[in-house]
Amino acid sequence: MKLTTAELRLFKHNGYLIKRKVLDPDLMERARARLWDGAPPDRLRTDPATWVGPFRQCEENDEGSNYRRGFRWAYREPGDEEWMIRLLATEAKIWSMVEQMLGVGQVVQPERIRGIYCTLPYGDHPPQKLNCHTDGHPFHVGVVGYIDDVPPGGGSFMVWPESHRAFYPTFTSQYLRDQNEAAYEIVRDEFNQRRPVDTHGQAGDIVFWHHRLGHMASPNTSKQLRQAVLYDFRKTDMEQTQQEPPQEDMWRDWSDEMRAIDIDDMENVA
Repeated sequence: MKLTTAELRLFKHNGYLIKRKVLDPDLMERARARLWDGAPPDRLRTDPATWVGPFRQCEENDEGSNYRRGFRWAYREPGDEEWMIRLLATEAKIWSMVEQMLGVGQVVQPERIRGIYCTLPYGDHPPQKLNCHTDGHPFHVGVVGYIDDVPPGGGSFMVWPESHRAFYPTFTSQYLRDQNEAAYEIVRDEFNQRRPVDTHGQAGDIVFWHHRLGHMASPNTSKQLRQAVLYDFRKTDMEQTQQEPPQEDMWRDWSDEMRAIDIDDMENVA
C-alpha cells in the first residue's frame, strides 16, 4: 500500500491522515480479547452495561503497565508481544507508508507498541472541555489504530488540523518536550478556539499524525468502549537530531518525497 501525492499533501498540510480498513481482522479480535486480561473483575466484555465509567476508586491502578483512572484505561502490558507489534507497527502496509514519509531503511525497528488505550463511555457524566496538547517524547510520526468501531462522539483521537505547523517553532528543539511556555500557550489558546476534527471510524482504520500536532483523546459520549492501539515511529538518526533547534524547513528530516510536496497551492489541498 502506497500513499498518493494527494494523501502526502493532506498529511503535510493538516498534520494527520486517515486510512481505512488497514489492520488485520484476526489480530484485532485477538487484541480485543487480550484487553480483558487487564480488566477489573466487575468489568465484563460480554456486558456493555459494565463499560460505563468512571473507574471506581477500588478499580484505579497507577501502574504504567495497566493504568486505570477516571475514564482512561491504558493497558500497556501486551505492547511487547510479537503479534501486537505486528498488528500495528510492522504491518507491511503501514510500514511501507511510514517509509514513504520518513525514508526507506531510515525507520527504527519497533520492540513494542504503546499498548491498548481505551476511553470508557461517559454515561450521564458531562463531557470534558476540549483542549489540545502535544506529546513531548521524541518521535516523528504517530499512528492510532482502531481495533473496534469508534462512532461519532465515541472517544476518537481528536485533532486540530494545521496546528503542527504552529506548534513546531514554539519548541527550542525539534523533538523534545522543551517548549517556550508563553509562545506555546498562545498557539494552544488560538487552536482551542477552533473546531477540532473527530477522527471517528471503523475497526481497522488508522490515523497517522505529526509529532507536533495538537490532539486529545476526546470524550466518549457513545455506548461503545473506545479501543485503540498506538505506536510512535522515529528515524534511526533521532539521537543526533532531537536536540537540534527547529529548522527553517520543518520537514528537513523527512523523506525526499515528503519534502518535495508543495502545500502552498491551497487548491490542491482537499
